[in-house]
Amino acid sequence: MPRGTASPRAVHHGTRSLPKRSANLARVSRGTTVPSVPRVEGQASAPPRRPGERIRAGKTKLPGLKSSASPCAIVLGVTGQSQARPTCTRRHRAQFLEVGEVEKMASEDITKLAESLAKAQVGGGQLSFKGKSLKLNTAEDAKAVSKEIEEFDGLEALRLEGNTVGVEAAKVIAKALEKKAELKRCHWSDMFTGRLRSEIPFALTALGEALITAGSQLVELDLSDNAFGPDGVRGFEALLKSPACFTLQELKLNNCGMGIGGGKILAAALKECHRKSSAVGKPLALKVFVAGRNRLENDGATALAEAFGLIGTLEEVHMPQNGINHPGITALAQAFAANPLLRVINLNDNTFTEKGAVAMAETLKTLRQVEVINFGDCLVRSKGAIAIAEAVKEGLPKLKELNLSFCEIKRDAALTIAEATEDKSELEKLDLNGNALGEEGCEQLQEILEGFNMADVLGSLSDDEGEDEEDEDDEGEDEEDEDDEGEDDEEEQQQLQERGQGEQESLPSKKILDSHETTPVSPSPPVDVATFLAFPSPEKLLRLGPKCSVLIAQQTDTSDMEKVVTALLKISSVFKDETTVKTAVYETTDALMRKAFTSATFNSDAFITSLLIHMGLLKSEEKIKAVPSLYGPLMTLNHMVQQDYFPKSLAPVLLAFVTKPNRALDSCSFARHMLLQTLHQL
Repeated sequence: MPRGTASPRAVHHGTRSLPKRSANLARVSRGTTVPSVPRVEGQASAPPRRPGERIRAGKTKLPGLKSSASPCAIVLGVTGQSQARPTCTRRHRAQFLEVGEVEKMASEDITKLAESLAKAQVGGGQLSFKGKSLKLNTAEDAKAVSKEIEEFDGLEALRLEGNTVGVEAAKVIAKALEKKAELKRCHWSDMFTGRLRSEIPFALTALGEALITAGSQLVELDLSDNAFGPDGVRGFEALLKSPACFTLQELKLNNCGMGIGGGKILAAALKECHRKSSAVGKPLALKVFVAGRNRLENDGATALAEAFGLIGTLEEVHMPQNGINHPGITALAQAFAANPLLRVINLNDNTFTEKGAVAMAETLKTLRQVEVINFGDCLVRSKGAIAIAEAVKEGLPKLKELNLSFCEIKRDAALTIAEATEDKSELEKLDLNGNALGEEGCEQLQEILEGFNMADVLGSLSDDEGEDEEDEDDEGEDEEDEDDEGEDDEEEQQQLQERGQGEQESLPSKKILDSHETTPVSPSPPVDVATFLAFPSPEKLLRLGPKCSVLIAQQTDTSDMEKVVTALLKISSVFKDETTVKTAVYETTDALMRKAFTSATFNSDAFITSLLIHMGLLKSEEKIKAVPSLYGPLMTLNHMVQQDYFPKSLAPVLLAFVTKPNRALDSCSFARHMLLQTLHQL
């Protein structure tokens, strides 16, 4: 072999030639990146390693290894990632393998090194405990992790995903982080599994304070899949406002159950961070924001939109499944216009309607860097789709993906979208599945794209709803728009009254203003139990008055198990995190279910079976339509199972079905987590 050429066998197959004890080092370390050790001529052999001393690449040599030995001997079978290959001549390899220098290392030392490497994956300044399923409850439990952190030089990224960390353990880890000024990336998603919601803020506060003390300058903070709710946001609020986050580029808070309150706290913290960082000449330049599945709704989204408008540097925004309607979508659209670098907009599974879609389309006309648009399952409808098609046609030169699936778009509007993509040379995917094109419309859509030589960009149309009568649909669509507007106006007015926020900026409903010009506003008509159960809403439940719980319990025949299930689901469907509504739902549920469970004729087992069927968690021979959302029922059940009237024998049944994989449950992960946590404690 020519001199200076790496030996393939030495680098890639070193474990075949190593003695059995030495092979342990290669086997344990596979997949771990260890930088090569520089060759230093004339350097004396390294002294024996002290007990517990770690081998540091580039500084410490294996005991007994001569200075002239090739550094490939140290990385035999160790390198698992691409890096520069060290040179290794036949003479060097023979010297290392034949003399068996590594075998002189005490077996005790090899074991210690193996154990250390087994605990965490190290590479590129990253220390990872990801997916170790560690249960760190006490300070003692966290000592091993803390030691790894303390001994890791140049720590830039710490992964704690897939473990569960208690308050005392978090404090110990935090102590180790106080000296890690180089830390830039905190991958801390899914690290509080099974913890009480009240614990999480204290753990987050301890970790955040450590980063502030260390003087870290974070680039990425990922706290996704931690069901901490609004209180949890308080736990890292101070961190977000501190200099440690002035350099933040990626903030990921997916599936945290923040709610409206948490969204507002987060927005205020981001605005404060931007203000403080701007004051020192380095304004916050956030690039990636992720907050899907958080029930932010209109108020939370609007608050965040204000922060986005100030920041102005966003490149990716992911906010799917947040219950945002057209007021919140419009606020976000206005904020996006102030972020010209936006490349990815993901608002999947919110509710645009025409108003929100038109507002977003106007913003899209101004953005030149957008590559991915995901408005799937957003109810943009035909008029909204046509507005978006116009935006696509007029701009978006870099568009690669457009998702308008399951949006109640009819044939002509879908064809307009296809025609708008004619000059989109970078388009890779167009998703219009689940709309109402009909067989002929699907064929026409394919023909248009084939004419542009873009047939391969069209996604599946297997879930197309079929074409309905145009005129009837148009009329129905207009009526639904008006209904949506009325419901939104009514809900907004109720929220204002409950919160006492009658500021001038919160304008009253246009319909109320119009009617006031001609006739005085008449008081809302009275609501009875039958009206509420037929068309339930939070406003109607509250209008039943303080005796709503007694009235519903009295007028529900608890001897009929199906009527009890139906009433419970109607009540729970109006659940909201607002105190007044939540209290009314809980009190009404208690009155109804206490009466039912204490009745001698009530069959508890049949009740839980029927409830699971109506929630879509258990199949039935009869075709029973499942409730559209499980959030309210799950939150109500979480309260109900803790009451003295609830038969504890039903808890294992609930636990079994709520634990099973289910798409509807996945979309309500925060409520599901809360219920599971309660059931485990019963």
